[in-house]
Amino acid sequence: MNALFTVVVIVQVISALAIIGLVLLQHGKGADMGAAFGSGASGSLFGATGSSNFLSKSTAVAAAVFFAATLALAFIGNKRGSTVGGGVMDSIPTVPAAPAAPAGKAPEAAPAAPATDAPAQGAGQAKEIPK
Repeated sequence: MNALFTVVVIVQVISALAIIGLVLLQHGKGADMGAAFGSGASGSLFGATGSSNFLSKSTAVAAAVFFAATLALAFIGNKRGSTVGGGVMDSIPTVPAAPAAPAGKAPEAAPAAPATDAPAQGAGQAKEIPK
């Protein structure tokens, strides 16, 4: 499955580069004005009609290959992720719980806090008005 993934990624990158090159080779709408005044398009490689039809069809084919490769990568990635069986947090190792106290002994109580009559520090500060 890993080799198929690599092949599809290579096909997608090549098709993306082909789309970039083909779009840059195409003429803009203003390029036809030069042909009207005799720039000599009849002696070109693609003939008198120009290269627009060939380049536009080649761009469409490269775009179709790109979209097919994208869908294939999504399908392969979805199948590859389903074998894990969970999220990111499932791969974190768990910490063992503290050992329980033996059945015969009662757990020792924690020492109590010293009893004072003074209010807790910071208590009532919001209600006091400074003088």
